[in-house]
Amino acid sequence: MKALRAETAAGAEISVSAIARAAGVDRSFLYRHVDLLAQIHAAQLEPPPTSVDGAVPVTRQSLKADVANARHTIARMTAHTGRLERRLSELLGEQAWRESGLGAPLDIDQLQRRVDELEQYVGSLKDALAERDAELHAARGANRELFGQINR
Repeated sequence: MKALRAETAAGAEISVSAIARAAGVDRSFLYRHVDLLAQIHAAQLEPPPTSVDGAVPVTRQSLKADVANARHTIARMTAHTGRLERRLSELLGEQAWRESGLGAPLDIDQLQRRVDELEQYVGSLKDALAERDAELHAARGANRELFGQINR
């Protein structure tokens, strides 16, 4: 207990090995005395005392939390970098395609789409005209037949 108090007051790391070393006993001694082991574990969970300048000493738990946060940040940044690299690759590929002359310029692509739309529109107008011609031909045939009946 005296070694635990001394290590805690000194702000040293609290572990079973450190306390056993400070007390001059084997670790198995502490593991055989469950009450001492429980006090060591309780001391490990207590926040460390603040220093004179108000700063909190670094603990193993705080370092573990910092490492976990750093790993999460690195994973996030790695994913973001991958997305940026893919986007840059796409843009550079499109630019190289346009500059090489292999791909049609944007204005030609737009004009070609417009030509296709107009060709479809002309086709639909031709179909409508053919349908109306057929109706007109049928109406003229019916008219001739009626006039023929009237003349007889």
